[in-house]
Amino acid sequence: MKQSVVDFYEVEKGIVQITMQDQIHKNTFSEELVRGLIHSFEEIRDNSTYKAVILTGYSSYFSSGGTREGLLAIQEGKGKFTDLNIYNLALDCKIPVIAAMQGHGIGGGFILGLYSDFVILSKESVYTTNFMKYGFTPGMGATYILSKKLGFSLAEELLLSARNYRGAELEKRGIPFPVLPRDKVLDYALELARSLVEKPRVSLITLKEHLVRPIREALPTIIEQEIAMHEKTFHQEEVKDRITTMFGQL
Repeated sequence: MKQSVVDFYEVEKGIVQITMQDQIHKNTFSEELVRGLIHSFEEIRDNSTYKAVILTGYSSYFSSGGTREGLLAIQEGKGKFTDLNIYNLALDCKIPVIAAMQGHGIGGGFILGLYSDFVILSKESVYTTNFMKYGFTPGMGATYILSKKLGFSLAEELLLSARNYRGAELEKRGIPFPVLPRDKVLDYALELARSLVEKPRVSLITLKEHLVRPIREALPTIIEQEIAMHEKTFHQEEVKDRITTMFGQL
């Protein structure tokens, strides 16, 4: 029996864990991974007992962002990043989401984690917003959420340079997230989740709604602006060449 690339289960009462484990595609946004993530968050939406979510990856990978095929489809005008509709899953989840980013967070994969309510990085892993490495401007609300979570100056550096940063380096730069050895990330996330489930569910939902409302309200305009930038930057022949030759290189 084929193992799902997204594992979903209740770790302890009130705590659910979503594990992205598409080892063939290194947790890029493959069709099966996207479908599994959407289904998992639908399960959470329809359950009235869950209080906290842990979103994590496998081994040295958290999430690697768009697939080569997906990026080429956008470059050729056959799609948009909004077609996947996964960047807002954690943000729109009623209960708190903890991104236990034990492995590399690459491009859209890093941004996916930043929409969570809590973010935990690992010292050894690489985190990068590498959109400009391929020559196109960022998507998934990256131009907004990165600045919101990390501060403008560091966000601008990450977005424009598109370079790789180890978690240990980001820790030295003063990011406001815990940065732990990889094998400690999930344990930390579980302890954090346990502290959340001690609270009444309705109170968790009410407070999260209040805290993230400004982000939810700002995003549609940001997404429109990013799509407009894509129309200017994504369809260059150089971008196609870069995706074709450089994809998958950390």
